[in-house]
Amino acid sequence: MHPLSGCCLLLLFSVGTQRALETPSAIPEHVHLSYPGEPGSMTVTWTTWVPARSEVRFGMQLSGPLPLRAQGTLTTFVDGGTLRRKLYIHRVTLRKLLPGVQYVYRCGSAQGWSRRFRFRALKNGVHWSPRLAVFGDMGADNAKALPRLRRDTQQGMYDAILHVGDFAYDMDQDNARIGDRFMKLIEPVAANVPYMTCPGNHEQRYNFSNYKARFSMPGDNEGLWYSWDLGPAHIISFSTEVYFFLRYGRHLVQKQFRWLESDLQKANKNRAARPWIITMGHRPMYCSNADLDDCTKYESKVRRGLRGKYGLEDLFYKHGVDLELWAHEHSYERLWPIYNYQVFNGSLQQPYAHPRGPVHIITGSAGCEERLTPFVIRPRPWSAVRVKEYGYTRMHILNGTHLHIQQVSDDQDGKIVDDFWLVRPLHGRMMYH
Repeated sequence: MHPLSGCCLLLLFSVGTQRALETPSAIPEHVHLSYPGEPGSMTVTWTTWVPARSEVRFGMQLSGPLPLRAQGTLTTFVDGGTLRRKLYIHRVTLRKLLPGVQYVYRCGSAQGWSRRFRFRALKNGVHWSPRLAVFGDMGADNAKALPRLRRDTQQGMYDAILHVGDFAYDMDQDNARIGDRFMKLIEPVAANVPYMTCPGNHEQRYNFSNYKARFSMPGDNEGLWYSWDLGPAHIISFSTEVYFFLRYGRHLVQKQFRWLESDLQKANKNRAARPWIITMGHRPMYCSNADLDDCTKYESKVRRGLRGKYGLEDLFYKHGVDLELWAHEHSYERLWPIYNYQVFNGSLQQPYAHPRGPVHIITGSAGCEERLTPFVIRPRPWSAVRVKEYGYTRMHILNGTHLHIQQVSDDQDGKIVDDFWLVRPLHGRMMYH
């Protein structure tokens, strides 16, 4: 045989294999959950490669038939890459779920069904103690935190996951196949517990189209900004990216700011019932990392806004936000309670008991191809703890006054490398004194 003909056969075989791998299928992939904000409900989202019905069958028995059914909607997503790949995204919201009860479900249609997954419906009301995992900046490669997060999820440790921006690195890459790989990777976690998100800078291609299409967050703003209630907490998710990608619309800065202002006002009217106000956004206001990111600048855009307008630090301080969760820096950093570069600790002995300013946590070390971000050698006076190790954060909202934060190190086999309690009074939360 001519040496070249062997190469041609090999090439034909590899192309054929590639095509076989990409044969369009109606079997659901990328199955994940989110909480739509309505008590007693849960949204199931998945992808198929051909149009199909959107149905979820569910029940409370681990085996046997699944007696309950819910139908939903199908949308076609065309990726902006050169191949213009089509993904069919299915969304079904399950309603009238019994609080705290475990359900088994599968999704799909007569053309193909997913395997069975299980989840626990969120409890209703304010008198319970939610547990969450919090992290950002997790890629399809080097997702160091994922194996332990899977184990934690299988043990029922969390009521929800907060992914604070930057997914896959990047979801649009290789004609959105990197996004497919990432969604498949997180399925063992995200199909069993609501996976709540906010956009980061790595989602920006084609005006955040992969992010908007693949996730199903509450509200009517394609997941860019929204809020939801969980036990004694009101959680606000927003986009720091409106301050940086102005080509997608400068008006979004003002639009989001006005929405945040209105949402915070409403949350404060309900503060007797839900005392905690927690925000999550991708790029921090402060950080002590050794790079040139926005948070290293004194007048950071997220903190101060554009030309001194629409800055978020004053807004969050004015409305008594308790805790601000960030990512973007591939490290973990806990700040002392802070406002306008001044430390406002509760007391010398107990800095986080009745602090006089919001507490910031930066948790972007879940693992991605960009590795970890170093810190400047000398910590800033407002920086309390800095950890340059892969890991993620656990948050336990015990009640209306006590909230527990722990940082898990994956480099140290799950060792807790930071641990503190944030304590706030039950009344007078809106104002910092």
